[in-house]
Amino acid sequence: MEKLGDIVAVMVGVAVNTPYSYKLPLGFDVKIGSIVLVPLGTRQTLGVVWGTPKDNKAHNRLKDIIKVFDCEPLSKELIKTIDFIALYTLAPKGMVLRAALPPIKALEKPKNIKTYQLGANRPDRITPARAKILTLLKDGQAFSKAAIIKNVRVSASVVEGLIKQDVLKTVELAPPAIVEIPNPDFAPPTLNQQQQIALDSLQNQKIGFGVTLLDGVTGGGKTQVFFEQLADTLRAGKQSLIILPEIALTKMFIERFTKRFGVEPAQWHSAMSEGQKNRVWRGVMDGSVRAVIGARSSLFLPFNQLALIVIDEEHDGAFKQSDGIIYHARDMAIVRAKFANAKIILSSATPSIESKHNALIGKYHSIQLNSRFADAAMPDINLIDMKINPPEKGNYISPILEQEIHTCIEKGEQALLFLNRRGYAPLTLCKACGYQYQCQNCSTWLVEHRLANILMCHHCGLTIKKPKNCTQCDEEDSLIAIGPGIERVAEEAQRLFPDARKVILSSDIGSSELIKQRLVEIENDEYDLIIGTQLIAKGHHFEKLTLVGVLDADLGLDHGDPRAAEKTFQILTQVSGRSGRAAKAGKAYLQTYYPDHPVMRAMKTQDSKAFYAHELKIREQGGLPPFGRLAAIIISANNHNEAFNYARGLLRVAPKPTNEGEGKNLKLFGPVDAPLALIRGRYRVRLLVQSNHSFNLSAYMRFWLEKAQKPTKSIRVQVDIDPISFH
Repeated sequence: MEKLGDIVAVMVGVAVNTPYSYKLPLGFDVKIGSIVLVPLGTRQTLGVVWGTPKDNKAHNRLKDIIKVFDCEPLSKELIKTIDFIALYTLAPKGMVLRAALPPIKALEKPKNIKTYQLGANRPDRITPARAKILTLLKDGQAFSKAAIIKNVRVSASVVEGLIKQDVLKTVELAPPAIVEIPNPDFAPPTLNQQQQIALDSLQNQKIGFGVTLLDGVTGGGKTQVFFEQLADTLRAGKQSLIILPEIALTKMFIERFTKRFGVEPAQWHSAMSEGQKNRVWRGVMDGSVRAVIGARSSLFLPFNQLALIVIDEEHDGAFKQSDGIIYHARDMAIVRAKFANAKIILSSATPSIESKHNALIGKYHSIQLNSRFADAAMPDINLIDMKINPPEKGNYISPILEQEIHTCIEKGEQALLFLNRRGYAPLTLCKACGYQYQCQNCSTWLVEHRLANILMCHHCGLTIKKPKNCTQCDEEDSLIAIGPGIERVAEEAQRLFPDARKVILSSDIGSSELIKQRLVEIENDEYDLIIGTQLIAKGHHFEKLTLVGVLDADLGLDHGDPRAAEKTFQILTQVSGRSGRAAKAGKAYLQTYYPDHPVMRAMKTQDSKAFYAHELKIREQGGLPPFGRLAAIIISANNHNEAFNYARGLLRVAPKPTNEGEGKNLKLFGPVDAPLALIRGRYRVRLLVQSNHSFNLSAYMRFWLEKAQKPTKSIRVQVDIDPISFH
């Protein structure tokens, strides 16, 4: 540990890249990683001791550290992770640190809880209510006042009367941990042969850092395998982190965790209260919290004994943070695991192209689970060529799929209709004048939500009441819906299957609690036909669901996105995999206009190897990830010319590609208007950089931007290293 003097460098949680120097008052003791309160300008802010200042000038003008918090310092590996993320993403180091710092309340020692035990005195008289309290406390246990009232159902005045007579004595106890330590031996599962081989392979790896791709079919039992690795981590007294892509997936996951380990894990996501987050943060830091299930921000929690990270559904785009610090939680979790000398498991039925490639070349350890748990069969996947078997005019469900749904429901089984498009229709236009309703803030159509009678922008949230007359030509009842959304599919389903019990499952239906309730109702067989968006595509296990129909399987292939085929293959595999996960065989029908597309052929034959081989070949030919690297610069402004002119100026000062060495294949593209050229009233212009895989693209981008003219207040410049979205 570096010895610190009376002047220390403190990194503060603001948009700066270097720490500030502060004096350490007499009697203050700090280490690297100590969390402190320091003056910054006219305010006070949290900071972390980063080491010894490089510049020791002007010490007489330095301010004192105000306070050192009584908690463990941030670990060396977390500080290294913060340094790396800032360097890699070009985010200010102080802003990355801020993601790891809690509110000040979490840093204060928790107050003791006032509880009561039986004292030496006896009450002046015994009443039925008092007798209940005496019975409750007769074994010497301590209860808070609220707990006594709740347990024996007496009024507060009865308890207070016994306190005044010293019948009850006060005992102050430390507050209990937010969760109990999970029991690794509570309910060990019986693994099938393939799962046991997978677990043995995990356990036989060398101790310390290593990346494993757990590549298994939907319903193949991946969760049980990594739960057993987590059990080993618990037995060793170490900490584990499981990162999920979406909060909506946590309910079922927590139930499975609780069933296996006897207690709930700690959670970390945006739906938690500040008080809950404070207690989890403190518990992670002091080691009383041993297992956390969280969203991507849980990557920054202050673990001191981190031995295992699991990224579930590792391919999911939700792991990419798209504003503020632009980072990919999966990739940065690998970095943190390396610094912590911890194991990391990437789990997926449809691995990302990058992870699959790293497994194929031996950079990652690879484990396959090729069959479903409990001998459940993989679903039979069928393509419906919509050019040959189109639906009736005005409908979107083909006759083949319609008949299959009827048959499924008649057998008492559940069917799922999937369309990854919220609302009623993606476009509303006037049949009299042709006017198309667009968002005034974004270059996108307003989506009709018929149930709410509104038109909504899915990018900025602008909402208007659907007009009765066209707002351009004033023609009455002239607005028509173009294309299907999930509500329109539900309307068609009502006509085709009037007696079926139906439910719409989409993020539009209400709160996360309502969504959880609907999922439980589906599990309890309260519906015959589920009509859902991406929300239903992954992480759910419905035993009676035996048929999946995908209405627009080509939807994701229509965009000029280098990852379009990969994303489409992943979502189709995930949603098809909801079918037949129990004893009854499942089927999936994909409605497509392109049955010969490589994605559709791979789905039909269930040949993922063929898909990955084809996609890797295409990527290699184009120098795209994982064979090359990309970085995007997005310039936005309130004025289009201002954004475009700044982008042109940026391009003029770009360091020129060399004809030799690692930079010889460097290419610059743009500036061009982004596909979504206007979002929330700001015009967007894009530049794209392509390089060799081994080229230090972050360093190049930093050098370039340091040479550039500083943007005005109205211009915003975002750098996205390794973009996964190209809108």
